[in-house]
Amino acid sequence: MKKWSILAMVSAVMLSGCATIVGKDTQLVQVNSDPAGAHFAIKDETGQLVAQGTTPQGVTLEKSDGSYFGKRNYQITFSKDKYQPTTLPIRASVNGWYIGSNVLFGGLIGWLVVDPFHGGMYTLRPKETKPAMVPSAH
Repeated sequence: MKKWSILAMVSAVMLSGCATIVGKDTQLVQVNSDPAGAHFAIKDETGQLVAQGTTPQGVTLEKSDGSYFGKRNYQITFSKDKYQPTTLPIRASVNGWYIGSNVLFGGLIGWLVVDPFHGGMYTLRPKETKPAMVPSAH
C-alpha cells in the first residue's frame, strides 16, 4: 500500500506542470530521405533559411517565435541529382500537455498567459521525415 501511495504522489507531481514547465521550446526533427544523401533546406514561414544539410541528419527547430500563440511552421525542400525536388511541411500543433495539464492545474493563467508565449505547448510534426524521392525523367 505504501508503494502505491508514493507512486501516486510522484505521478501527481510529474503531471502537475503546464506545457511551459514540462515542454521544451525546441524540438529535434530527424531529416531522412529515400535515397539518403539528399540536400535539404528548411525555411520558416517568412521564407528565411533556418537549417540546411545532407540526409540523414537531426535538426533542432524552434517551436514558437516568442509572440502570443506564435507557433512556428516550416517547409523542408529536398534535392538530389537525378531526382525531382520534394517539399514537405513541418507544422506546429498544440500538444496534450497544454490541454491536459491546464485543464487540471493551470487554468486560464496557463492557457492564456504563460503557455501562449512558450514553445512547450507545441509539437512539430512530422517528428521524422523520409520522403521517397521520384527519379527525374532525364
